[in-house]
Amino acid sequence: MDDIQSLGVRALRLALDRRELSAREAAEAYLSAIREKEPSLGAFLTVTEARAMADADAFDQRKNLPGSKRGGMKQPDPEIGMGQASGADPAQDFSVRGPLAGIPFALKDNICTEGIRTSCASRFLEDFVPPYSAAAFERLHGGVLLGKLNMDEFAMGSSTENSFFHPTRNPADPSRVPGGSSGGCAAAVAGGLCAFALGSDTGGSIRQPASLCGCVGMKPTYGRVSRYGLIAFAPSLEQIGPLTRSIRDNAMVLSAIAGQDPRDATSLPLPDADFIAGLEAGVRGLRIGLFIGEGCAPAVRDAVSRAARTLELLGAEVLPVEYPVSDETLAAYHILSGAEASSNLARFDGIKYGRRAEGCRTPEEVFVKSRTEGFGPEVKRRILLGTCVLSGENRERFYTPARRKRRQVVQAFERLFENVDLILTPTSPTTAWRFGEVADPLAMYRADMYTVPSSLAGIPALSLPFGKDADGLPCAVQLTGPGCAEGLIYRAAFALEQEERV
Repeated sequence: MDDIQSLGVRALRLALDRRELSAREAAEAYLSAIREKEPSLGAFLTVTEARAMADADAFDQRKNLPGSKRGGMKQPDPEIGMGQASGADPAQDFSVRGPLAGIPFALKDNICTEGIRTSCASRFLEDFVPPYSAAAFERLHGGVLLGKLNMDEFAMGSSTENSFFHPTRNPADPSRVPGGSSGGCAAAVAGGLCAFALGSDTGGSIRQPASLCGCVGMKPTYGRVSRYGLIAFAPSLEQIGPLTRSIRDNAMVLSAIAGQDPRDATSLPLPDADFIAGLEAGVRGLRIGLFIGEGCAPAVRDAVSRAARTLELLGAEVLPVEYPVSDETLAAYHILSGAEASSNLARFDGIKYGRRAEGCRTPEEVFVKSRTEGFGPEVKRRILLGTCVLSGENRERFYTPARRKRRQVVQAFERLFENVDLILTPTSPTTAWRFGEVADPLAMYRADMYTVPSSLAGIPALSLPFGKDADGLPCAVQLTGPGCAEGLIYRAAFALEQEERV
């Protein structure tokens, strides 16, 4: 079968279940792409080739397929064709462990994997191998793990330039950043190195790189996906979510990983959901708020305006709204996330696990020297910020007002969703910039200006590719909904995606 990497999650599921393809063939195709493209892309930190082939062979053996023993599989039935149902839908036959069984994927390197290095792209955890796996990884039920993906160190950044190991390059233009902190995830998906990836989003770390690389990224409702096994940056904000090349694929992956987990106290007591149901219901009758704001690149502004016109043509009512984005909102996010980072990263002391500096004579010296050597500049900056705002009277001057601002953002969204069903905005104010072009940390933080508000409110938001700028770089739009409205977001995004592909 030609060009397996172009099939996507849904098409791979159909091909595997119809025995048009073996899991081994799929894994080999992606591993071949990794060997070819990875030296110039830099999306992976660890490639688990032996594990991937073992996972693939296990799937094929359970399905009694010959693909793990010999190369050839039977060709697609010309009367059925790829992606078309024949009788009962084979994509719903999950008898072999789960809906994503046999499908090659990769994980951001802050999602724990038992027996496989999980470094958070940090020198401090350069050789850390977790003794357990994250809940989201466990819920993938027989998927084929290709490896762990690059990121900004401890998920602190918007360009993946802060990785200790190496930067990741944007598949659309290798001279430009892929966004961050899940830059490796977005680059791997957009570059055809995995069928899907799981990333984490604290203030835009799934959606912003998805926007810059041209793939689909969803930040679910806070608590929709278990955070058990996600190495913490700011636990009151971060969520695990999928990056894919299509809306249907994204809905399929989120359906698999969402669900209550007793190991995560913040996990919502919700039943498992099927986000594919109702995907094709359209947008007629929906009320969609539109906000573009100031400071957007012309191509991004045009993309959002065109998306709004498309939704109107499809029967939705689009009306202007005031989106709760401001310098004060960004400041509140960085104060709160910095405070949580300062607390969470205190565990990295050079004694219990992780990097331990040599030549130290006292525990205090081990602590100071290990952290000095182990953490990069951006992580140190955020730890210092968080420690500062929690110290003495600064707590009342900065931390308490930031918490108040967060509540105001929550209330602003509650008022908005009394009048509209969804909100349409840019995802990122610009397309991908060149390496080193944004050196000012404050300017870098503004790359998340449209994604931070929904993170503060804990509500779902999705980035969808929508056109390109004059340089051929992807543009994107963001759809935000009230809590637990992932199904409605997917429905509107699917309608936009279908029109864009016509």
